[in-house]
Amino acid sequence: MKFKIGLLFIAYLEICVIYCTREEQKQSPPVVTVQEGKLRGTTYNLVDGSTCFAFRGIPFAQPPVGDLRFKAPLPPLSWHGIRDATNFGDICTQYNITYQGSEDCLFLNIYTKSLQPNARNAVMVYIYGGSYYEGSGDFFLSDFLMLHDNVMLVTFNYRLDIPGFLSLDIPEAPGNAGMKDQVAALRWIQNNIAQFGGDPNSVTLFGESSGASSVTYHMLSPMSTGLFHKVIAQSGVCIHDWAIAYGAKARAFRAGKILGTKTDDVRELLKYLKGLDAKALTNLTFATLTTDEQYRGLPEQFIPNVEKKFPGVEAFITENPVNMLVEGKVNRVPLMLGYNSGEGLIVLKDHLTKLDVYNKEPSYYVPREIKGRVSKDQLKEFGDRIKEFYFGRRNITKDDLNTIVDMQTDMHFSYNTHRFAHLYAKLREPVYLYSFNLVTDLNIIKIALDLTNLKGVSHADELWYLFYNYLNDEFYAEQERLRDIVFRVTKLWVNFAKTGCPTPDSSLGAIWHPYTIKGKEYFKIDEPFAPGNKLNERRIKFWDKLYEDARLPHMSNK
Repeated sequence: MKFKIGLLFIAYLEICVIYCTREEQKQSPPVVTVQEGKLRGTTYNLVDGSTCFAFRGIPFAQPPVGDLRFKAPLPPLSWHGIRDATNFGDICTQYNITYQGSEDCLFLNIYTKSLQPNARNAVMVYIYGGSYYEGSGDFFLSDFLMLHDNVMLVTFNYRLDIPGFLSLDIPEAPGNAGMKDQVAALRWIQNNIAQFGGDPNSVTLFGESSGASSVTYHMLSPMSTGLFHKVIAQSGVCIHDWAIAYGAKARAFRAGKILGTKTDDVRELLKYLKGLDAKALTNLTFATLTTDEQYRGLPEQFIPNVEKKFPGVEAFITENPVNMLVEGKVNRVPLMLGYNSGEGLIVLKDHLTKLDVYNKEPSYYVPREIKGRVSKDQLKEFGDRIKEFYFGRRNITKDDLNTIVDMQTDMHFSYNTHRFAHLYAKLREPVYLYSFNLVTDLNIIKIALDLTNLKGVSHADELWYLFYNYLNDEFYAEQERLRDIVFRVTKLWVNFAKTGCPTPDSSLGAIWHPYTIKGKEYFKIDEPFAPGNKLNERRIKFWDKLYEDARLPHMSNK
């Protein structure tokens, strides 16, 4: 997944060039008054030629610098005069080929066709992916979504890596600072979005990968109650192994040792980390991996954690997400979620470098959630079952590429997406499950990975059907078929944001039926759109039996 965001960041560097060629300031620049003061935005032409208002680099919280490092964000300060909001603010500190960003990074961006407070446009708030250590909200442009009327887009930055997710189990550093940044952005939106033509009572959170796990975390967090009204989760949920921190405190001490301190005192470590340059607090995920973590699961480690409760400290989440879902401790809203048919393409090449290890020790295929519940003998038996299910009683080879992709898709994405949908549907809440199967020139990631000879749609490939930028500009301009596909795909997303149903009528040629426990309905996003039942049934049943045998919440009906 590191490759994916590296590609996105390269594209981010080109965004200002795109905007500069499309800015329109013949009319007076728009000025909007928010609670903190006045903002001057800009206008530009969308890809369809219509005009959009853009406000960029709006501070939604105070800079989390100095003593505020690792802490929950504070509300933004007011300003005098008119603040320029024509340019993006800094992205949050991260390492992507080189060090990038700043700690003063808590900014959001707004794109809207109307600035009338009574316009009441549906608000779509996008949370970016990047494994919680890379990415920004600046890359995702509104052009495709705003092919449709009465909708607007908001994007924002949140702290990543150690600054966003250090957890020392003390009040000064309980964890989840990055998730609390997200909450601060949502609170700002509630307070101010009507001034930009948005409806604060119609806010849809959507995100991809770690952004998708984020939006489902907000479904569980008491901090987020009332701040949103619908959720779209693309290729991720908060109950994936890669979305829940394991051993966060021990990892922090390993990071401290790498950075130059051997202390075993949490407050001494905190003081040391606060004194370092922000650049030092990036790119430590791989350096802090244990031997087990190098082979088990994906390398997301500075990520959301279950916080300890402390007096006077507002916690983002204090209970296991799976247990909260089972117990119905959820902000209940309509949910649309799904995954791409070949998610595992994104990690295929890395997996091939470790085949010798996996052939000798297939127990590394067992997810951490299960590993923590079974004996050493059971762990070995579970690993053997996984390997045999996909490959039979033989070694895995480089001739098994499509099967490896299927296994990685199921292990890291599909099963827990089904599991989340199933457990949420048991609460009698509306759920819409999809499989994204479109393969065109817009599958930018799969093409860049040079894996077009394999079946399926890679992790992150759906993004290029939802957001416009220079990497898909030429394809979109030259192929009428792609323009039609983009319109139809974004129509599903916008319909859901407006109504809570992706197909409120039959205008898209097929009806997307809600997921039910019995029918396990889903929607195939392909040419043509089509409804279906029991997606990847055999593979999902296999993984569900593993979770059942580990005595974990699962999907099987007894």
